[in-house]
Amino acid sequence: MKNIGRRIATIVVALFVILGGSFSTSFVQSFAVVSKSTVIIHYQKGKNDSKDWNIWFFPEGKEGKAYPFNGEDAFGKIATITVEGAIKKAGFIVRTDAWEKDGGDRTITLSGGEGEVWVKSGDEKTYSEPPDGEYRETPAYKNIDVTVHYNRYDGQYDGWNLWAWPEHGKGKAIPFTEKDAFGKVAKMKWNDLQNVHKVGMILRKSVKGNEWEQKEFGDRFITRFQEDGSAEVWIAQGQERVFYDASDLDISPKIISSNIDSFHRMTVETNIPFDTEKHGLSLSGKVRIQKVVPVNGQKVTNKVYVYTKKEWDLTKTYKISKKNFGTAKASIGKVVRSKAFDQRFFYKGKDLGNTYSKKKTSFKLWAPTAAQAELIMYDHWNDKKGHVRKMKRGEHGTWKAEVKGNQAGRYYTYKVNVAGGSNEAVDPYAKAVSVNGDKGAIIDIAKTNPTHFTKRMPSFSPQKAVIYELHVRDASIHPKSGIKHKGKYLGVAQENTTGPKGVKTGLNHIKDLGVTHVQLLPIYDYQTVDETKLTKPQYNWGYDPKNYNAPEGSYSTNPYKPAVRIKELKTMVKGLHHNNMRVIMDVVYNHMFSAQQSSFHKLVPGYYFRYNEDGTLSNGTGVGNDTASERKMMSKFIVDSVSYWAKEYNLDGFRFDLMGILDVKTMNAVRKSLNKIDPSIIVLGEGWDLNTPLDPNVKANQKNAKKMENIAHFNDQLRDGLKGSVFENVDKGFVNGQSHKEAAIKEGIKAGIDYPSSIASYQQPTQVISYVEAHDNLTLWDKLTLTNPTASVTERKQMHKLASSIVLTSEGISFIHAGQEFMRTKDGDHNSYKSSDAVNQLDWQRAYEFQAENNYVKGLIALRKTQPLLTLSTAKAIRKSVSFIQAPANTVVYSLRGENQKDLLVIHNANRQAVTVTLPTKGTWRVLVDGKQAGTKTLATVKGKQVSVSAISTFVLQRK
Repeated sequence: MKNIGRRIATIVVALFVILGGSFSTSFVQSFAVVSKSTVIIHYQKGKNDSKDWNIWFFPEGKEGKAYPFNGEDAFGKIATITVEGAIKKAGFIVRTDAWEKDGGDRTITLSGGEGEVWVKSGDEKTYSEPPDGEYRETPAYKNIDVTVHYNRYDGQYDGWNLWAWPEHGKGKAIPFTEKDAFGKVAKMKWNDLQNVHKVGMILRKSVKGNEWEQKEFGDRFITRFQEDGSAEVWIAQGQERVFYDASDLDISPKIISSNIDSFHRMTVETNIPFDTEKHGLSLSGKVRIQKVVPVNGQKVTNKVYVYTKKEWDLTKTYKISKKNFGTAKASIGKVVRSKAFDQRFFYKGKDLGNTYSKKKTSFKLWAPTAAQAELIMYDHWNDKKGHVRKMKRGEHGTWKAEVKGNQAGRYYTYKVNVAGGSNEAVDPYAKAVSVNGDKGAIIDIAKTNPTHFTKRMPSFSPQKAVIYELHVRDASIHPKSGIKHKGKYLGVAQENTTGPKGVKTGLNHIKDLGVTHVQLLPIYDYQTVDETKLTKPQYNWGYDPKNYNAPEGSYSTNPYKPAVRIKELKTMVKGLHHNNMRVIMDVVYNHMFSAQQSSFHKLVPGYYFRYNEDGTLSNGTGVGNDTASERKMMSKFIVDSVSYWAKEYNLDGFRFDLMGILDVKTMNAVRKSLNKIDPSIIVLGEGWDLNTPLDPNVKANQKNAKKMENIAHFNDQLRDGLKGSVFENVDKGFVNGQSHKEAAIKEGIKAGIDYPSSIASYQQPTQVISYVEAHDNLTLWDKLTLTNPTASVTERKQMHKLASSIVLTSEGISFIHAGQEFMRTKDGDHNSYKSSDAVNQLDWQRAYEFQAENNYVKGLIALRKTQPLLTLSTAKAIRKSVSFIQAPANTVVYSLRGENQKDLLVIHNANRQAVTVTLPTKGTWRVLVDGKQAGTKTLATVKGKQVSVSAISTFVLQRK
């Protein structure tokens, strides 16, 4: 190691000469660049576990990738992962290739380019030290002898020293006492130590009267020693990492990045600062530099703006050079995310994608930064080589081609030459795709319509909706579902099916329940189920988009034939419509499975996704990327895509996943486009306020609901008020034992129209989804099991029924999760997006066993559909009709009054004992819901001034 250090030191001396002999004290950046970061993940498998586990690793703000375990010690498996660049934080998942997970998403924090953690099977905690001391493989040292080499590119070493300490020991100042060609050298020794595995140190500057006048970074640790406890390390100014091999420091001067920010500006960064007044930069081609401006305002710096008078041609490749620093290719950076780019290249046309006829097929692609575009035609889905046809440049960054003759049955992709290379990609507008969605398909889509398919459902008032959230596979995959096409679109469409002891299943069950809308988890083509291996059980919710405009193939009977999945999906929609149920599609335009692998990024790099100021992908979604709906062509794509699905598949609604990532303008454009098709199409979404670099005033979240008319948001305030926070397993709410929740429940009952602006700005009940359970997080039954472990099954049933009762008697749009009616359980799995069928399937045996509870929810739905006072259409009507009445603690009582309608009285008692409630008026009242039964028929009559309401129950009374 010492010899390597001397060789590098020689280069440093030479570098001083090249750059003028000395460094300015104003330098703030290091000449050395950390080229790599390393993490070590230890994993202890469970006993008798034969699964092939690996690590899905994703540096913060970047794409994820699978890494194998490549070592082993007494604790278990070891994955040593080295990635490019200096990263501070990363996420990782212990998983199999089939996406079975051991625990959830975990994080690791790196210091100095290194990090190490320990994970035990079945344990959600991530340990920074071995959880059991005997498993520590690192030997303990009695004597420590460390040599630290330190280089400052500014040459100013005065006052700099180390504060160092052995593990568990006291710290002391360590001066730099020697000098070598690399820089300064410090020596530190400790003897007669016990149980020491590492040494900590802080690089600091001391001045008279202040030993801690300045420090560079925080704690750094030396963890690698020779057998005798000796170590030699290198550190450099501006770099946090501790180097055990001096060759890891790259000190040769170079341009490390050059990105075009606008049509007249480029940002250039070097690894070594230089004098900007004598910058020596030059550009290739006919573009000349107008001026060079330091980013940080300092004369000597390593990051500058380069301005040009002539515009960049984004289809060309430019090179920037500097003497002694070499030459670098310019990358297209922020310019594609600028307003000027959108104004210049926005394309309004409706003909993107392929347009088929028997005589010819036309193709149009938007790729404004491409120097060349080609259409690649394939005869078969698995062809490796296709027929190449050059595309012609069109208006506003488009490319077009036309192929004569009937091309139905063939496949295609686009290939573009962009800065950085050549990319082949599926058409983002492809309406049909090959198996696994790797190629677009050309079909006569008119032939995919089932008979009598083109008619839309009658108009519908959204506040009357009762939405039933369903996963296609869950509906039928149970072995006793009685459904032929298990896990398929056709399975959802099959009528008159029964299961254990004749219980109704699938469509038969949902129809009998009485819901108005079936909301399907993603049915577009998604990434993580391999359609060529469907004989092997595979499961995913589908929140990993690949091709937005084509159906998922794993739900079809033949994913190899592009038209089959389309026709079978339409058959499913027709079947639901025939049984008087509308269909809502869950859409995920907020992110993709992978930004880098997406067609969007391959065709127009850097445009379709949202980036942080430092150029990394934003990650408000938590999956590594956020789409940039504020850009005109991304917004247009979303509007075009939703409109296409509504028209082609006769869909009746769209549920926007993580809608808060998108922007208000785009969502209003979606609403406007759908209004032209059918104003009663429901638009709803998750209006969470997410951490994405978008102006808070334009985020499509609950706080901005007032800016989005007739777009509904999930009311998480009511959800958590009912059962407790979904982020804390044992947190309780109104129904399961938490006191003083009445106010939260009352606001939810009124559809949140009086929430403070800090929560939401709902203007009308049609903007609010009332719910207590969805596919995400624990089911309500599992939440109640965790929060009330000593409660009897009967008590938990009553809590569950109380929660469902409140949802179905609240104003706004009602929403229930499939199986909620028979108290669905996933055995505590709070994130079953890729869990087995055994966890996710609708359990028809349970449906039989919980028939009484199912019938209770069925009765509530029937009541809601026949009582207009429960589905008021305006905030004005709610304020006029809903009156809360004084009631005992942990009880909510309210009356509903309307012109020419019989008054209703609703009582929700969360107490573990009966309560007596005073009736608002004298007379005779019909009991329609009594905690055991619900419906439209009279269960009993109440006369007098009071009514006794049983423990943990809802009563609904109607005045005669």
